[in-house]
Amino acid sequence: MRLYQQLMLFMLAATVLPLAVVGFLLLSRAEAELAGRIVTEQRLLAAATAEAVSTQLLETVDALARSAELIDWERATPDEVRGGLSLLYGQSPTVSAVLQLDAEGNSLGLPVFQADGAGGHPGFEPAAAEVLARAVPVQALRRGTKGQAALGRAYAHGPSGRAAVAVAVKLGDGESAPYALAEIVFTGLEQLLERRGGEHPGRIDLVDAGGRVLASSLPERRLRPLESALASWLESAGPPVRSTRLEADTLMRVSAARVAESLGFDVVVSVDEAVALAPVHAMRRTVLVSIALSLGVLLGVGAFFTRRLNRRLAEVVRGAESFGRGELHVRVRVEGEDELSELASTFNHMGAELESARARLMTWNDELKARVDEATAELKAAQAQLVEAQKLAAVGQLGAGVAHEINNPLAGILGNTQLLLMDRDDKDPDFETLRKIELSARRCKEITQNLLRFSQQRAQPALRPVELGSVARDALSLTEHQIKEEGISLDCEWGSPPVKVKADPGHLSQVVLALVSNARTAMLKSERKQLTLRTGERDGRGFLEVEDSGKGISPEHRPRIFEPFFTTKDVWSNVGLGLSVAWRVVSEAGGTIDVRTEEGQGSCFTVWLPKV
Repeated sequence: MRLYQQLMLFMLAATVLPLAVVGFLLLSRAEAELAGRIVTEQRLLAAATAEAVSTQLLETVDALARSAELIDWERATPDEVRGGLSLLYGQSPTVSAVLQLDAEGNSLGLPVFQADGAGGHPGFEPAAAEVLARAVPVQALRRGTKGQAALGRAYAHGPSGRAAVAVAVKLGDGESAPYALAEIVFTGLEQLLERRGGEHPGRIDLVDAGGRVLASSLPERRLRPLESALASWLESAGPPVRSTRLEADTLMRVSAARVAESLGFDVVVSVDEAVALAPVHAMRRTVLVSIALSLGVLLGVGAFFTRRLNRRLAEVVRGAESFGRGELHVRVRVEGEDELSELASTFNHMGAELESARARLMTWNDELKARVDEATAELKAAQAQLVEAQKLAAVGQLGAGVAHEINNPLAGILGNTQLLLMDRDDKDPDFETLRKIELSARRCKEITQNLLRFSQQRAQPALRPVELGSVARDALSLTEHQIKEEGISLDCEWGSPPVKVKADPGHLSQVVLALVSNARTAMLKSERKQLTLRTGERDGRGFLEVEDSGKGISPEHRPRIFEPFFTTKDVWSNVGLGLSVAWRVVSEAGGTIDVRTEEGQGSCFTVWLPKV
């Protein structure tokens, strides 16, 4: 590790890290305190809103009950009954209609309402009178006294789309006394929730026992079901005011308060935790940016103060490297009077002594060096010949083994396949399968012949005009299935018009398979797997390109990629002969192979062949 890096690590450990640890501890504590404050405020808001909702509903119900007690309904004339119903209708602007029912719950006349919602009352449709008449089972009040009221279940109010609830008020003391039925729309409750929700970053919902939103600070949520996780939590037993942290669509902080046991409603106050804790998150980002800036300043200051020291150390290093190369005349520049100056002086003295000693030995060392160089050259030449002979011998042994172990079984397979083909015509369902077996057997035989190319003198390849794209497609068909199974995206761009080149088609197929095999192996660990084959004509020559998005070839390996037995594959699949065979085949056909590669970005092999 260099001195500059050590200094930076020390400064980081001594300054930035402690500040970062303290800062994040304080932020965590602030986040916990803010979360606690949010829960407290939610609970207070939920309890206050529940009390306000209860008060508003019960005040409306009480006003209807008290007004009903003022009138002697049993002795009233029809006009007086109509006027009494109008009196009940005017008790609250949230009442949309008032209807009189007999003791059996049957409607007595038309309801009192205003269809267009004039006078501040919600609108009412006469067709909804039957729905209103069945909204409350009035038989439950049969034994009650005059003015006793009962609430029904909440339902959707047609004209406004808001939630509504029906209130039945008994108009007499006997079991046969009639009832007044009023529909209360949650207009005022929604206004209440919208006012309180405007002061809260989240939302406030009024929910019934079935988990349905009756009113909300967000109007689009009315009469929709709660999130399943939130509804399940509300159904569980608990105190009248409670809080939790749960995962719905997002991570939320939720508090709920019971409106009144008789009503069966709950006020739910919820807020997205990310929104509620946004100040702390913003502060955390600020701390991170501050730490990054501090680290940048430290790096700059450290670089400034260590630059001169590094320059002087580099002078000493260059002097030592020069001495190592035998350049004993080089001297290190001496600056200042510190330890580095003493070290530079020592190097200079050592160089002078070594230079003097080398001058004394030079007279007889030259002759010895010449003899050693001559012997070394002979040894290197012999060693190179031995290594090449060992390589060729290994290829010859491998080729003989392949010829013996593979070619003989292949001859049987090929002969039997051809006999079967002679017994079938081209319309036989097995004819195409047998033809593929024959072609594959012939391909295996050609592969063994390519392996023997490096150890045996052989006849010239059978060069003849071939269509480059056709050979590439035929070779690709043997490995296309495997390419797709490995998740590689294959893109073929065949030149138009077709390009004809002079080559051995069997050997050229091996070149295509070798390049495709190398491309597949190079993309084994790549996130993006794209293999592209192109054919075309340029500058009077035909070309075939095999481009991949694999790991590429490092600069130190590029000069050796066409050497026999040289391989850099992560997974052993050959002995390093694929590109060597390709080079030999292309060279015999009078062509060349170009390589364009970038480490980590992929490679592109271009085969150039003479046109016919």
